[in-house]
Amino acid sequence: MAANPPEFQLISRRRHMTTIGIIGAGNIGSAFAKALARNGIAATIANSRGPETLSGLVKELEPHISAAVSIEAAAQADIVLVAVPWSKLPAALSELSEWNGRIVIDANNPIEAPLFKPADLNGRLSTEIFTDLVPGARVVKAFNHLLANLLSADPHAEGGERVLFYSGDDAKAKAEVAALIAKLGFAGIDLGPISVGAKLTQFPGGPLPAINLVKFA
Repeated sequence: MAANPPEFQLISRRRHMTTIGIIGAGNIGSAFAKALARNGIAATIANSRGPETLSGLVKELEPHISAAVSIEAAAQADIVLVAVPWSKLPAALSELSEWNGRIVIDANNPIEAPLFKPADLNGRLSTEIFTDLVPGARVVKAFNHLLANLLSADPHAEGGERVLFYSGDDAKAKAEVAALIAKLGFAGIDLGPISVGAKLTQFPGGPLPAINLVKFA
């Protein structure tokens, strides 16, 4: 059988490219978008106020970052990072019921401006509550523990690789997120399952948030 022509091979590779969506354009969502754009990685971003409110951010980060027409559109990506104010999470995710095994990164913290009063989690981890809101998704906790200015900045600024923790219960999902973390230039450290890692990086309460750790070779 004859080999596929080059143009067919190129189309096939494009069909298997991992797509990335971002739900939430606040400090963390925007910082993640900036980190992607700095490394030439394409993504779509959406918020509850509509794509027209993202024009400034998109103009800054074009051509790599584009505004999705809706949260539902951004949620169709292979990997979806969610960074939404804690009290608004249920409403933001309420219409997104068909995750079908896609990877969802929980970059949320159960505290928000202006009062910065910790949410009452009834003894549960915030990621456990988040997981209930994205049924069928493979959840990985990551990108929530660094300050936004560090997440968007050059991870090699201190001469090593800035550390970025992640955790999850699905090994393949964690591997894909770990590969993305490496592409962004961070030193990814696997903290194990959600029950362990999400507890360590939860803010407030965990010991690891807002600590700028750098790994040297």
